Amino acid sequence: MAFEVDNNRYLGFLKNIQNHFIHSNTSIHKARNEIKIIDFEGKELVVKSFKIPNIINKVVYTFFRDSKAKKSYENSVKIIDFVPKPVGFVEFKKFGLLDESYYISEKFDYDFTIREPLLDKEFSKKDALFKAFAAFTFKLHENSILHLDYSPGNILIKKENEGYIFKIVDINRMEFRGLSLDERLKNFAKLWARDDDLKIIIKEYAKLSSENEQKCIDIALKYSQAHKDRKNAKKRLRGEAVVD
Repeated sequence: MAFEVDNNRYLGFLKNIQNHFIHSNTSIHKARNEIKIIDFEGKELVVKSFKIPNIINKVVYTFFRDSKAKKSYENSVKIIDFVPKPVGFVEFKKFGLLDESYYISEKFDYDFTIREPLLDKEFSKKDALFKAFAAFTFKLHENSILHLDYSPGNILIKKENEGYIFKIVDINRMEFRGLSLDERLKNFAKLWARDDDLKIIIKEYAKLSSENEQKCIDIALKYSQAHKDRKNAKKRLRGEAVVD
């Protein structure tokens, strides 16, 4: 068992993470990985259990690369102002190779994700929200933070007075470096935003970055459409309905 904890208050919880996870019935996401919200001494914690890797990846994550749980924790500590507060990570080995792994953070009480205003044409004060989101993304990029899965479900939003607080999750896949304008604008592609909505976001981003507005819009729309085309092509091959 290997682990790291941000606050000794949670040391006992991490040491018994398997027991806590197994006996919790508060799953909020279950696919390749599973996420549960678990109460510990009056504090709600979000626990992400990563899928047990196949034998090849067991070797890779044991000897050559940090586990996704460890990367999630280390990345969160590095960008702590932009994420729900990290608590720690735990790894378990079987026959000397990585087996189960968990990442734990404090629950962020968000009101919705960016998906809701992107899907709801009648969403209240949508323009103001999109401009605030553009400012948040600009701040990420200015801090040399590139979220490689900057998709709607990974962007949490909490209303606060007349403004918004944004947090990002699913942060095991990130890069930390200076970004070109193309890379910055390509980062919006996975939002699957309508062109009109994306234009609102990019206009504000262009203003904040002192870049030509139309140039930024053209680049962002190009990458957005290319992403949609790739995903829809895969859906057609699988016989699934495409999404505009």
